[in-house]
Order: sequence, then C-alpha cells, then structure tokens
Amino acid sequence: MDTTAAGTYTIGECARRSGFTMDTLRYYERIGLIGDIARTPTGQRRFSDEHLEWLGVLKCLRDTGMPVEQMHRFATLAREGDHTIPERIALLEAHKTAVDARMDDLAAKRDYLLGKIDYYRSVS
Repeated sequence: MDTTAAGTYTIGECARRSGFTMDTLRYYERIGLIGDIARTPTGQRRFSDEHLEWLGVLKCLRDTGMPVEQMHRFATLAREGDHTIPERIALLEAHKTAVDARMDDLAAKRDYLLGKIDYYRSVS
C-alpha cells in the first residue's frame, strides 16, 4: 500500500512512471540532473509531479543520444533562470542537428538493408 501524500511518489513509483530505473534516478540526483527531492524523516525520497515532468525532458534528451555532460549543462541552465533561454535554445538546436545526422545515417543504412533483402529475394 502506497502511503505517500497525493502528488508525491516513492522512488519505485517514480521509476515506474518515468521509465528510468531506481539506480538511474539515484545517479541523476547525485550528479545534479534532478534536484530538490524531498525526504521523509527516515530519509526516503519523495518525488513530485514537477520531478516527473522534468524526468520526461531528461528521458527525451537521453533517448535521443544527448551525452550526460550536455544534459547536465542543460539542467544547470534551466535552474539558472530565463536569462539562459538563448543558451538552452542553442544547446537544443545543436543536439537536434546531431539527431538529424544520426537519423539520416540510419535511413541510408536501412535503404542498404532493403536493397540486400530485395537482392536475396530475387536470387532465391
């Protein structure tokens, strides 16, 4: 039975909702990607809806291949306030360019595989 207050989540519940492992959540907290996590009197973490929203951002960045160092830079800029928005935009634009390049490379490799499949079907 979950005895957490409404809008707060244990690390297990946060892991389930975010798609990250508990180990990853602890690591992200330790390196400063996630901050301001409340603790119970016994030291158990309590994540909030805001944490889950932020973890959604981090998941997108991670899943698209952004290195942890860049994710950390993005998190630092976000914490520093709105005056860092231009730098955050630049960081995200550079990441998008890298994602686009990887997608183009994968599309070319997929086309190559399709050609091989067609060839092998034609000789079988």
